[in-house]
Amino acid sequence: MEYVYIILHIIEYILFIYLGLSALYIFVFALAGKFIYGEKPISKEPDKNRKYAVLIPGYKEDSVICEVAIESLKQVYPKEFFDVVVIADSFLPETIEKLKHLPIKLIEVVFEKSTKSKALNKAMEILENIYDVALILDADNIMESDFISKINNAFDNGFEIVQGHRIAKNTNTSFAVLDAISEEINNHIFRKGHRALGLSSALIGSGMAFNYILFKKRMLEIDAVGGFDKELELTLLRDKKKIEYVEDALVYDEKVQKVEVFENQRKRWLSAQFVYFERFFFIGLFHLLVKGNLDFFDKVIQMISPPRILLIGITGILALLVTLMHVFAPFSEIIAIHYIYWVSIFIVVVLAFILSIPSKFYNRQTLNALLTLPKAFLSMFSSLFKLKGANKKFIHTQHGTGV
Repeated sequence: MEYVYIILHIIEYILFIYLGLSALYIFVFALAGKFIYGEKPISKEPDKNRKYAVLIPGYKEDSVICEVAIESLKQVYPKEFFDVVVIADSFLPETIEKLKHLPIKLIEVVFEKSTKSKALNKAMEILENIYDVALILDADNIMESDFISKINNAFDNGFEIVQGHRIAKNTNTSFAVLDAISEEINNHIFRKGHRALGLSSALIGSGMAFNYILFKKRMLEIDAVGGFDKELELTLLRDKKKIEYVEDALVYDEKVQKVEVFENQRKRWLSAQFVYFERFFFIGLFHLLVKGNLDFFDKVIQMISPPRILLIGITGILALLVTLMHVFAPFSEIIAIHYIYWVSIFIVVVLAFILSIPSKFYNRQTLNALLTLPKAFLSMFSSLFKLKGANKKFIHTQHGTGV
């Protein structure tokens, strides 16, 4: 029996260190996100109108793609300096016909196994090298009319990679609200907070722009099934490329509305995290110790950090358990110490969330959405046991189910 207690204590200490450091990490960057960015680089080429390729890869996105293509044409940026390029994979014939009547470039692709990276690579293989910037959207994304102009200003300031601010297009279900809040927490911590401390913004897979030649060359090295943006980001940071975040450059993204879609999406993301942590950890450690590349190592560490919903769920459960134990065994010194530890970690996580969530979400709709948080936590937790092979197959998130 004594050995059982020893093993349980070892497991608890491991969890305490792992979750404690994770809580402290997000709290530091959540606090930093409340401050304004540091000084930006001096503009190298002020007020230059760069030529943009707005690349929109889509797989069976017939319900949303035409609207997205039309909306993408409504930029206030000079029309002759951007092309909307729809990369159509497995679309219906009638959708293709509608797209052909729009003033866009349409590239039809067919793959035995479809992936976003394959679609982007095929498009850039076909397109002429007449572009300065590749701007990547998802098939459900709608840009604010000044999005390209604001991204272009960041390129004026010397950046080659820029992430825009992706926000919710819809909050029509409790899960959509939770997804919208989750996105804003990540925006605050991993984008704004990181830039405030001089580190690179995280990429998010869409609403992001790259020096065209740099992106084209780098994408040729990537054939990821899931999480191509994570692999792309890791390799760019490895080469000490700084990633800017433009908070007021808005792109609207459809949020998941059902638990089944939520679980599939998160399973894909979790699988990609573990795969890239395993692949890049020792490389990242080497670059930190030998080359002083903190940006790269920081990103590798993010790959093993627990998703925010798991972090608050697990720390909340453990804090509740030790609180109950403390109530029923108030004179136990060991339980009292554990109580202080776990409740402190939970409070740090909650404070990080409070700092990160925009004020517009402090309303009754969010309160109702929080009632579904246990369901979301259980869905996410169960995904941990379904990760095998998830990064080796294409998991499509269906859009256009009503907003």
